[in-house]
Parts: sequence; structure tokens; C-alpha cells
Amino acid sequence: MPMIVQKYGGTSVGSIERMKGVVKNVLKEKEKGNDVVVVVSAMGKATDKLIQMAKKISDNPCKRELDMLMSTGEQVSVALLSMILKEYGYDSISLTGFQAGIKTEGFHTKNRISDIDIEIIKKHLNDGKIVVVAGFQGINKNGDITTLGRGGSDTTAVAIAAKLGCNCEIYTDVEGIYTVDPRVYTEAKKLDYISYEEMMELSSLGAGVMETRAVEIGCKYNIPIYVALNRGNIKGTYIKEYDENMEQKVITGLTTSDDVLMITINNVLYSCKNIALIFEKLSENNINVDMISQTAPHDGYVNVSFTTSKEDMYAVDDIIEELKNEMKDIEISKESNITKLSVVGIGMMNQSGVAARVFKIFSENGIEFKQVTTSEISISYAINVMDKQKAIISIAKEFDL
Repeated sequence: MPMIVQKYGGTSVGSIERMKGVVKNVLKEKEKGNDVVVVVSAMGKATDKLIQMAKKISDNPCKRELDMLMSTGEQVSVALLSMILKEYGYDSISLTGFQAGIKTEGFHTKNRISDIDIEIIKKHLNDGKIVVVAGFQGINKNGDITTLGRGGSDTTAVAIAAKLGCNCEIYTDVEGIYTVDPRVYTEAKKLDYISYEEMMELSSLGAGVMETRAVEIGCKYNIPIYVALNRGNIKGTYIKEYDENMEQKVITGLTTSDDVLMITINNVLYSCKNIALIFEKLSENNINVDMISQTAPHDGYVNVSFTTSKEDMYAVDDIIEELKNEMKDIEISKESNITKLSVVGIGMMNQSGVAARVFKIFSENGIEFKQVTTSEISISYAINVMDKQKAIISIAKEFDL
């Protein structure tokens, strides 16, 4: 029997009434003769509320206990959705990540799926049940409940689809993938298709509509991912392997992220040992570093800047204190009013001049940039938050996004 995996986000299951709407969508697939696995997130802002409770106890709560706490949000959703399915006369079973055989590894609150014992889900499908799985969570080798980080339910859904060898549909509160977030640029165009590579780049650079790891799994196992609105019949966007039928544009999308903390370490005695020490300590504490820049040596000293997530601020503060004990002359500055603006497009691999056009826009609009990084298909700029909207509008118009 054909199979399909559907994922519904927090807004889709934000109330019992909305859950009933989800059930109607699920049953359309079931009545077509498909086996259905449904992956759901926590209801509405439930996860945020759980985190807020933890923060009332500590600014930096124990990550293991935070995982235990956050995982309860999805368990509420799967139980309620399964109850509704049963009331509609369909056999259903709800499963936590552990019960669904989802094995994880890594650091608490940032785990990765290492494997899925898919036979558990298959058994329930073979029994004729609609399987409702808690997204965002799994279990590690120590038997601890773990979570996959923001957007982890997307990853759960695509990973299950990859194991089952079927398509994956992601239903959310947006109509698909846009060239720019339509909430910040109302003239943004919706894409019918986007390549895995471009979507991975956009996701990693701040586009919130899909989680990077989910797209990575889809790319690895060639699982088409369909992203669409959770209600109505509005056509969504397919994330798939690049082909020549996709529109040829130098820039496919633009994204921004305000979750940027920029740290500058001044007066670092210039030696490879000192530079290595800084980034070794960050790595040891699982701090993901994004942009990095370093000044040329002057009188034997350099300044080193890097960006990371604001959620790692307290961990970075602890690392800085350690560094001060080993490098007595250093001075530290932190900036949090920073936006990372990125342009992405496979067309950049064959066309030059994108950076020059963006720099010209910055010059004409008085927009200062603090750091720049590039890849084969993207360019990212760290700019002041107050310049974000001006930069988005100017670049979107220049590249017809």
C-alpha cells in the first residue's frame, strides 16, 4: 500500500478545532488508500511557555532537564490528535519519539537523529492504524529523552519518510517557500520549486520555514518535500533535486536572521596557538560559530571577531572569562543589534557580480556592513538591525525577488 508522511506545525494543532481540521486532511489521504504517518509539533506556543517556566528557575537551566520538559509539548499533541481520529472511527496510535524508535546522538537540546527503528512504525501501519508521532524528540544511548532543536519536527518527518521511502508533506502557516519572507517584504514571489541545495543554504542562514537538517536528509535520500499551507487548496512549493526546468535566476532567495551575537576580542597576541585556543574552547562547549574575521597583525597583536547565536550568550561569557585568565591583555566587546542578511542562488555559480551589486546598494543607501562570508551559492552580510528593512527592499527590487 502507498505511504505518505505528513507533518503539522504548532499553529496547525494550536487548538482542538484546528486539530479537527488536520484530521480531515489526514483522512483524505487515508481514503485514497494510503498508509499515513502524521508527525506533529507542540500546540501553538507550548514549547516557548515551557522554556519560560524553566527560565524562571535559572537563566541557564540544565539541558538534560530542559529536554525532559520540552518533550512533553509534543506528547500532548499526539495524544489529542489520536483521540480525535478514533472519534472519527479510524484506528490510530500515538507514539513518543522513543516509542517510534527514533535514536539520537549529540548534545542535549541540539541532538541529531542517528537512526530510526522503522519496523515499529511499519508494524502499526500493517495493522491498519494511522500512526501519530511526536516530532522534535528521540532517545539517546543513555536512555535520556532528547530534543532536536528548533524545527526538529520537520527533521523527524523527513527522516521517517526517508526510512519508509515515501514523499513528505510539511503543512505550516505559510503558503510555501517565498523569495523573501512575505511578512517583511509584501511583494515577495512564491516559488513552485526550489533545489535542495538552495533550501539548505536559506535554512542555515535564517529562513524559518524549513529546518536545515530536514532538507539535508531529503537531499541525501532524494525524498521530495512539499511545503504548503495547512488549510485550503493553495498550491505549495516542492523542494527537490535541481533540474533545468527550474527558473534560471542568479538569486533565488533572500533571508535575514536577528539571532546574531557578535563578539570581538581585541589585543590578541598574534600566534596560531592563541587563535586556535579561542575556537577550541568554543568548540568544546558546543558553540556554533558562523562568521569569522581577523584584522592584519599590528605591533604583534590582532583583533578577532566572530558571530554566534544569542542563546549561547551565557556560555560565551563563561568562555571569555577562561580566555582572560590565559590572555591577560585582551579586551572584549559584544554587539547584539546585528542582522545577518544573506542572498542565495545556484545562479551565482555561473554568474559573477552579485557581491558588487549588493555593495553598491549598501553604498547608495548608507548601509554599513561589519562582516561578510561567502559560499558557492550564497553571500552573507552582518549589518545593523536598523538598516534591515531598507536593505531587504533595495536588494529584493534589484534582483526581482
